[in-house]
Amino acid sequence: MKLRRLNNALHRDIGYFFFGMAIIYGLSGIALNHRHHWNPNYIINQEVKTISIPTNVSDGKALSVAILELLDNNLIYKTHLEAGNNLRIFVEGGTINVNRTSGVTSMETVRRRPVFNQVNYLHYNTPRKLWTWFSDLFALGLIVLAITGLFVLKGKNGLKRRGVYFVVTGILIPLLLLYLYMSN
Repeated sequence: MKLRRLNNALHRDIGYFFFGMAIIYGLSGIALNHRHHWNPNYIINQEVKTISIPTNVSDGKALSVAILELLDNNLIYKTHLEAGNNLRIFVEGGTINVNRTSGVTSMETVRRRPVFNQVNYLHYNTPRKLWTWFSDLFALGLIVLAITGLFVLKGKNGLKRRGVYFVVTGILIPLLLLYLYMSN
């Protein structure tokens, strides 16, 4: 009887302690699994417009600033590059490519995706040092949670009856998928 109470208390307390880590790794895991559908770290916007290029300005910087005013007053100029009829304007959070002959501008802005950028930063183990130790402790905690979870319930819903089917199925599905992926 004491062993079951210890098991349940251990399972409960480890679950509470690692709740935040489970959310971090769960969100970032889903995001990273689908990175071929979307960029989980950044929101990238692309927009094409045709504008009338100011003809009264010859200086590259002054022309860049004048073009930015035509496009959007909130764009903050950083620098620019000129090559023939092309002008590339670097702004805070993006770039604008301008064809001075046709007036066609293509603007690309990049900003961090809220929440996902931060949880992916942690998931990639970018911070290192203490974070590595804490995430290793979390991985060990998951192992303990899995083992202690087997013995939380008893009776018809416990491991000896209903639980065994879920455990066996949960082991067989990854093994089957591994076999299918490795045999191709």
